[in-house]
Amino acid sequence: MAKNYDVVIAGGGVMGSAIAYFLGADPTFTGSVLVVERDPSYANCATTRSWGGIRQQFSTPENIRMSQFAAQFVRQAVELLAVDGECPDLAFRERGYLFLASAGGDSRGQTILESNVGLQRSLGAEVELLAPDELARRFPWLETGDLAAGAFGPRDEGWIDPSALLHAFRRKARALGAAYATDEVVGIGRDGNRVTGVKLRTGEDIGCGILVNAAGPQAGALAALAGIDLPVRPRKRTTFVFDCREALPPLPLTIDPSGVAFRPEGAQYLAILSPPADRDPDSGDLEPDHAMFEDEIWPILAARVPAFEAIKVTGAWGGHYDYNTFDQNAVLGPHPDLANFLFCNGFSGHGIQQSPAAGRAIAEFIAYGGYRSLDLSALSYARIPAGRAIKEINVV
Repeated sequence: MAKNYDVVIAGGGVMGSAIAYFLGADPTFTGSVLVVERDPSYANCATTRSWGGIRQQFSTPENIRMSQFAAQFVRQAVELLAVDGECPDLAFRERGYLFLASAGGDSRGQTILESNVGLQRSLGAEVELLAPDELARRFPWLETGDLAAGAFGPRDEGWIDPSALLHAFRRKARALGAAYATDEVVGIGRDGNRVTGVKLRTGEDIGCGILVNAAGPQAGALAALAGIDLPVRPRKRTTFVFDCREALPPLPLTIDPSGVAFRPEGAQYLAILSPPADRDPDSGDLEPDHAMFEDEIWPILAARVPAFEAIKVTGAWGGHYDYNTFDQNAVLGPHPDLANFLFCNGFSGHGIQQSPAAGRAIAEFIAYGGYRSLDLSALSYARIPAGRAIKEINVV
């Protein structure tokens, strides 16, 4: 392994590998790239334990536009990420997202839903606003008696195989010249307002011109090595797998006003619920929170989908959000006082769908000194010390 690289990317999950791919695919970039990833099996990484969702139904323009690019990229991935004639299959299931709203003006209420749909449509997203009678007609498996409205995205929304996307990015990045090291960044060298290099767990010192933080749930800890306070923490989420006795038609990924989300997975179903803030500590373990299903999730599932009264849990797994405690949105681009230290962090549960746009954005910043395709400057680190939170309402 070389002792100096133009770019070192700390973290080889979907974000780090997307950055490496977009750098390699840019004909104007001729620098060297090292991706440092501690677990090349990716068995416990946030990417492979996610749902792989893609949706345009967000409440901020940046998130909508980033996910629009994701849908476009996924459709082109067969050609863009092919290596030696081997084409990836991302298994895009375009079944839509269905957000359900109660009456009222809270974050899960009709007023906010209608406002979000107006913004999404203004940016070109195909989202339908449905009254309760329309919901009942379109989705006869759904209990609609207490609902005020729903929003359904029939195009460019659904889910992909997140592991397939990660490995496709990684394979293509390596084919384009990126080097990967099975190691971990445990130290960051600084000279004034510049990063000079990193120390790896194996003891090796690597010099770099640019260091990118793509460390997922460990991003806050990595930033601390450079003396930077990045409010990104590992927060555990438990996915439950269950069977349903009654056969149902293909379901979209559905988000109940309570926050419970569910979707089909083959012949089975997945369900998840983010805990309230007072029960959501930083967590390094992946042990599923089994009590949550019986106590909180199943009663909501049974009330919303009558067929889900007769279900059986067949499995569960824990995964991590790289949760931005400041405003649950991504942190992208350079640190204001450490210009060659770049962030690609804090996606708070929607990282898979934002990885193509985020990877492209960071690659553009490295190659050109700024964004070219999509202006994501609103997501800079500078908003954090300035207290300029970007409120994203549709966090699942």
